[in-house]
Formats: sequence, structure tokens, C-alpha cells
Amino acid sequence: MKKKSNTFYYIGLWIVVLVFFAPAFWICLSAFKTKADILAMPPKFIFTPTLANVIDLFQREAFLNAIKNSFIMSLSSVSIAIVISFMAAYCFSRFAPKMTDFLMFLLLSTRMVPGAATIVPMFLMYSALGWKSTYPGMIMFYTVFSIPFSVWILKGFLDGVSKRFDETALVNGGGRWHTMFKIVLPQVKPGLVAAFIFNLIFVWNEFLFNFIIGGKTVETIPVTLSMGAFDSQGYNWTFMATLSLFNIIPLIVVLFLFQKYLLVGMTFGTVRGEV
Repeated sequence: MKKKSNTFYYIGLWIVVLVFFAPAFWICLSAFKTKADILAMPPKFIFTPTLANVIDLFQREAFLNAIKNSFIMSLSSVSIAIVISFMAAYCFSRFAPKMTDFLMFLLLSTRMVPGAATIVPMFLMYSALGWKSTYPGMIMFYTVFSIPFSVWILKGFLDGVSKRFDETALVNGGGRWHTMFKIVLPQVKPGLVAAFIFNLIFVWNEFLFNFIIGGKTVETIPVTLSMGAFDSQGYNWTFMATLSLFNIIPLIVVLFLFQKYLLVGMTFGTVRGEV
């Protein structure tokens, strides 16, 4: 009986996985189809693949500029945010200032505000300060936006690391910076990786703010995808499918390489107790 229930359990899991993976699988297939094959009814699962779409994509200057911008802004902004967030989370965890819980809630609540509610004041501020359509301006925006969630995750991990490590390091002559980055930081590596990946996914796929305050100079892949979705013949299905494929490949690679840390990171920070 137990074996039969396990069988149904795994069958259910596979069905859920296939349902969620189906759109990504269809995008992968469509990237190597002609426009006629993409629009064919009934849909074609057996077809002659073509690399013409990929070649056409790499010949577009907009694509090369967009993928360069996506890598620059994602990696730089999230890296800066993780460093700042770790120091802030360490302060909240070790020194516990007054109203820490309220401050943590207030910090995280900034992520609850819809983007549409803040885009107009952000546009006016960036235009007035001359930050619109600049790399530093967009990197700063994504960094600030990534910090609240990173602090919230990392504090949970730091709370699980015993303060005895800090005390031992300080008693033996180590400074506060040495204690933070040499003693405590290696023990929360899964949390750092988890925070990095979650924020990387957000920045990589962010559309609204890059479209409004980014501009052509710092245009990322989602904006390029929306701008190139139409041509003189209507919807450019081959372009959309191929660009979507190259948009998800880097994230899939990152998730595959760091899945061990990500799985530990998603569970360890929720468990109270010292290590």
C-alpha cells in the first residue's frame, strides 16, 4: 500500500514538473523553428531544426548590447547589494538595536509597493539628477532594490550562527572586520548564494524601470524583447522565441551550478538555533 502511494506521489510530482516546464520547452523548440512551423496547426513537434534564428539574433546589435547590459547590471548591482546587506544583517543580528523587528518589517515593506506606484517619482528624480539612461544610475537603483530582501534573508542565517564565534575571535585579538568576513561570513555561504540568486533573477528579468528610466543605452534583454516583438509583418515570433531562450539560459546555468547552496539556503535560514 505504501509503495503504491509513493508511486502516485511521484507521478503527481512529474505531472506538476511537466506542466510548469512545458512553456520553457515550447520556447526552446520554437527557437529552432521557422515562422511557418511556429504558427502551424496542429502544433509541430517533429520538424527540421534551423539555426537561422540564432544567426539572425547574433547579427542584431541591439541583442549584443542588451545581453552585455544585463550581465553588467545584474552582477554588479547584486554583488554590491550582497556586501552591504551582509554588513547590515550582521549589525541587526549581533547588536540588536531597538525596534529591530519593526525596522526589519519596514525594510522589507519597501518591496511590497507596486512598481507602478513608484515609477513616476523615480522618473522625475532620475531626470532631475541626470541619472536617467546611465549605468551608475541603474546599478544604484537595482542595488537599493535588492538590499531589503537580502538583509531579511541574511539576518535569519546570522541568527543561527552562535555569537561564541564572534566572542572567541575578538578575545583572541581579531578585529570586528576580521570577525565578520573571516569567521562569520563563511558559515552563512548558503544564505549569500540564495540571496544572490533570488536578486539576480529579479534584476535579470526586470522590465518596467529599465524601460522607463533606463533608455536605449542601458537597455536589457526584457526591454529588447518587447521592442523587437513587432516588425513590418506583425509579430516576430522567431525573434521572440530565440531571445527568450537566450534570456533563460544564463539563469538555468546559475541555478544548476548552485542548486546545492540554494536548497540549503531556502531551508537553513528558517530554522532557529545556533551552529
